[in-house]
Amino acid sequence: MSEHRAAGVSLSSWILALPPLECVDRARHAEREAPVPARRAPRTTMRNTDMTDPMKAVVLARFGGTDAFELRDVSVPRVEPRQVRVRVHATALNPLDYQIRRGDYADHVPLPAIIGHDVSGVIEEVGSHVTEFRAGDAVYYTPRIFGGPGSYAEQHVADVDLVARKPENLSHLEAASLTLVGGTVWESLVTRAQLTVGETILIHGGTGGVGTIAIQIAKAIGARVITTAKAGDHEFVRSLGADAAIDYTSADYVDAVAELTRGKGVDVVFDTIGGDTLTRSPLTLADSGRVVSIVDIAQPQNLIEAWGRNAAYHFVFTRQNRGKLDALTTLVERGLVKPVIGATLPLARMGEAHELLENRRSYALRGKVAIDVAGETVALPPRIS
Repeated sequence: MSEHRAAGVSLSSWILALPPLECVDRARHAEREAPVPARRAPRTTMRNTDMTDPMKAVVLARFGGTDAFELRDVSVPRVEPRQVRVRVHATALNPLDYQIRRGDYADHVPLPAIIGHDVSGVIEEVGSHVTEFRAGDAVYYTPRIFGGPGSYAEQHVADVDLVARKPENLSHLEAASLTLVGGTVWESLVTRAQLTVGETILIHGGTGGVGTIAIQIAKAIGARVITTAKAGDHEFVRSLGADAAIDYTSADYVDAVAELTRGKGVDVVFDTIGGDTLTRSPLTLADSGRVVSIVDIAQPQNLIEAWGRNAAYHFVFTRQNRGKLDALTTLVERGLVKPVIGATLPLARMGEAHELLENRRSYALRGKVAIDVAGETVALPPRIS
């Protein structure tokens, strides 16, 4: 990577100079052309009047615990002119999934509903106005959030503008583990923070689904990466590209960052964990630093320290489009980013998968929880005693 580290070299002249040269421009153009509002009118419910052939799906029958799901035979939506129907091989879980299950977004998700936000599979049918893909193409994408049925099913119908070619060097399980987190990290670090070569970033939660990808993308950009993780995970996060790791269980990350940066502070803080991170993160910033958060603000935050550092805050609820995924595919196929899967379960065991992710600190879980929709794979992390 040293050939890309010349002084003054920006993100767009490094990561975006990877073939194809226009990968980031396509991502940014796609975001401008097809923005998806963070909070759309509710259309996640199933509508049997639009359905045809049957399939298996995990249906959220009510809001509540992990027993709120039911495995049902439902019908497959018809394909509109600019849509594709995908045989889902794999999906994955995100914190948004269990937040929806609990009822945190009840106004946006009429019941019964099929939720889920990651798809990797093979196209079985294309709409009459689709020219970008054909039946048999392997693809991956994030379904429109709060905009229709999700990915907890054997088949899924999606607007073609959301769909991207699956990286050739990833399995379906790996590809499904990248779509939402990869798009979120891309929007956070590339579009919002505009992280550049030679800058320093603090990534909270380096072993999580988002954190594992954020470390790799930040390192690919050419940034110095500091992350938080338990001491037993330090070797793991360094293997992903972290230059330094802070044990949040035994050290104050504000003091640790000051020591690691010799008092200068970091240029970017990426908050994936919430809590008091928004309040304390400015204490780690260099002047004119940026904080990017993907976490809902549950409680009021005191940001007075940010004012004294001329800090900029960005709150990200990611938009879905093909542009970001095409850019990620370039990095994946260059060997610069690889998804981390910490657990795998079949579709019928969705409740167990939710319990695992929601209580991830009770397990030695690194990265994503994946769902083998087309098979019966079971791989579970040990429980922490």
